[in-house]
Amino acid sequence: MRGRLRECKNPPPSRAATVTSMRKLPPKRSWWGGTDNRRAYIAAAAVGMVGMSYAAVPLYRLYCQTTGLGGTTGTGHSSEQIERMKPVRERVIRVTFNADVHSSLQWNFRPQQSEIYVVPGETALAFYKAKNPTDKAIIGISTYNVIPFEAGQYFNKIQCFCFEEQRLNPQEEVDMPVFFYIDPEFAEDPKMANVDLITLSYTFFEAKEGQKLPLPGYQ
Repeated sequence: MRGRLRECKNPPPSRAATVTSMRKLPPKRSWWGGTDNRRAYIAAAAVGMVGMSYAAVPLYRLYCQTTGLGGTTGTGHSSEQIERMKPVRERVIRVTFNADVHSSLQWNFRPQQSEIYVVPGETALAFYKAKNPTDKAIIGISTYNVIPFEAGQYFNKIQCFCFEEQRLNPQEEVDMPVFFYIDPEFAEDPKMANVDLITLSYTFFEAKEGQKLPLPGYQ
C-alpha cells in the first residue's frame, strides 16, 4: 500500500514613564477604554489563542517553510519551473535519509534507501516505510528538516507525506514516497560551495488533539 501524497508547496514599544512636573495632573483616559472594552479585548484574545491551537500545524508549516527555520525545506515550485530547470551536472550531492519516532508513537519507521546521489536542478524520488505493529489503529503525523540548515531553502519537495495525518491499522505497513529536487541556485550560492552532503530527516509523532509540533532544531 502506498502512503498518501500531499502537494508540498515589534512588539509595540513600551511606554517610558515621563516626569513632567511635581504637581498632580488630571487623570487621562486609558486606551483600554471602559470595563466593557477591556472585557471585549480579553475575550478576543482568548478566542484567538483557541484558534491558534487548532491551527498549530498549518501555522508551523507556513512559518518554517517561509523562513527556512531549522533547515525546513522549501516548497516554491510549479510544473513550469520544474520543466525549465537545467541540471548542474558538475555539482553532485549525496543525500542521506534519517527516520525518528517520538516515544509516544508505537510505530516502526525507516528510510528504504540510505542515500542517493543527485545534482541541482534534477528531480529525485525516495521512499520511507512505516508499520504499525500494535493491535490498534494509530494516527501519526511527521515533521522534517534538512542538515545543514542553510541548505533547507534549496531543498524543495514536490510531493510528500509531511504534516498530514497518516492512519495505520493494526499490523499495517505502508510505503511513503518523497519526490524532491535541489534548486539550481544552490550551485550559485557561495555559502554552499563546500556542501556536498545533505541529510533529510523525518520525525513521526502520534497525532493528538491540540498537538503542538516542536520547531525543527529547537526540540
